[in-house]
Formats: sequence, C-alpha cells, structure tokens
Amino acid sequence: MQGDGAIVELMEIAPATRMGPVELSVSDLDRSLDYWLNVVGLRVLERDDGRASLGADSEVVRFVEEQGAKPVDGHTGLYHVALLLPDRASLARWLAHAARDRIQLEGLSDHAVSEAIYLRDPDRHGIEIYADRPRELWEGRVFEQMTTMPLDVDGLLGELDDPASEPFEGLPDGTTVGHVHLRVADVPSTVEFYRDVLGMGLMAQLGPMAAFLSAGGYHHHIGGNTWESRGAPPAPPGSATLRHATIVVPDSDELARVAARVADSGQEPETRDDGVLVRDPSQNALVLATPGR
Repeated sequence: MQGDGAIVELMEIAPATRMGPVELSVSDLDRSLDYWLNVVGLRVLERDDGRASLGADSEVVRFVEEQGAKPVDGHTGLYHVALLLPDRASLARWLAHAARDRIQLEGLSDHAVSEAIYLRDPDRHGIEIYADRPRELWEGRVFEQMTTMPLDVDGLLGELDDPASEPFEGLPDGTTVGHVHLRVADVPSTVEFYRDVLGMGLMAQLGPMAAFLSAGGYHHHIGGNTWESRGAPPAPPGSATLRHATIVVPDSDELARVAARVADSGQEPETRDDGVLVRDPSQNALVLATPGR
C-alpha cells in the first residue's frame, strides 16, 4: 500500500494482539443498561454522567448517551460486537436463559470454528454471544472450515443437566470481546488496511462481500462485510452507532510500531489518553491500546 510515495512493508502484528472494549452511542442509557444487564448478562463496572462501562470481570463495552439518537441501517459502523464466553457450558446456560425468558434472537449458527447466538439491543446494535470450538480442531484451516450452519440447539443444551432449571447469574468471568464485525463500504480496501497496514492475517474471504482477519492465527478478530453497507458513508450525527472498537497490542513498542505504519500509509493517527485513534477506509474508528491503558 502506498501513501505519500512511501511503500508500507508487510509485517505481521504481534500474535498476542486481541480485541478490547467497544464504545457505542445509545439513545437512552437506562434502557440500554437494563437490556445489557438483564438480557445479555453483563454488570456495571462504572457509571458517571451519561456514560457507563460494562463487563464480567473485565470491561467489554462502554456506552455514551446521546439522547434521541436514532438506530441506523445502510451505513458503515458496527455489524456486531462478539462476546466470547470461556466454554461451551456457559453458552448453553445463556441459551437456556434466553429460552426461559423468551428473549428475541436474530439467529443461532454453527460456524465450525465456533457456536454463536445473535441478538440486537434496543438501539439495534448487533450482539453475538459465542464459544469457540477447541483451537486444535480449526487452527491453520480456518479458510476451509469456517462456514455458517444451523446451531444444534439440542446438542448445546445437552451440556446442562436440566436446562429448564439451570440458574443464570450473568455472563461468567473470562468473558471478553472475541471479535468485532464491521459494516464496511468496500472489502478490498478493508483487507488492504487490516492486512497490509495493521498486519493482521487474512483468514477467510467471501469475494467482495466479506473478509475475516486476525492476529496470531485466531479465526478472526475483525470481520468486515458489505451486506448492508456497500459504498455507504458513515452514520450521520445523531445516530446510535459505533464510536470506536479497541485493538489491544502487547506493549508500547508494538503500539508505536503499528501507529507508525498507519502514519506511513498516509493517515494521521491521533494520540489520546486511552491509546492511538486511527480509522479504517470506511471511517470506522479504532483505538490502538496496550493492556491496562
């Protein structure tokens, strides 16, 4: 990739890179908290002046209230934030909770590399709750194996002695942001940015429609698709939308190296208290951060 006449050499991002919290604007903070606590199963870690931080034992999502903000379709931004549970039994407990409490779902899928349940919050922010299959079953074979099939609901609930009475006390410790799936305007430029600039590996691609990239051979940390956003601009002001996703690199040296590669590509990264803000070609905001920052 070129920027200001400089060629960016392909160099892998640190294998230990992972996703961090996702920050979203919401139209009614109390309504969002009610949903994410009682339906999703997170807990409030901090709340102050129209903002809130939620997680299990660590932060996974932040909300910033913009009263009256409208849900948006047909723009770039968040497709879904994916909450990775530590084991299959935890996913089964969540599904049993959803069935008992008649939670409206958007889908239930077996992706071969993982099993996933999909839903949307009151602002129509997409949410995936998932558990990975053992890594040795798919590592090095993501392109060939990752797919979408119906979830074996009975098989999943078979992890529990009695799904009807299995207690649900919220998402367990160890829940993290496993990946973030974005609406993008164009897949080739998305691949060029996340692979050739940030240094993620391209794990799978559905032609011009979707691509999945990661650090360290994971099935994907970033997904990007044009199913609802091909050629689209970002959401307009006053929208309930993605404020930024977070990519956590291992240390300050790696942060400086990756930020420099973004600068070399022609973009001007913005240094902030929580990291370095950059944008992908669809103007989705990303904060490059280090652990604990």
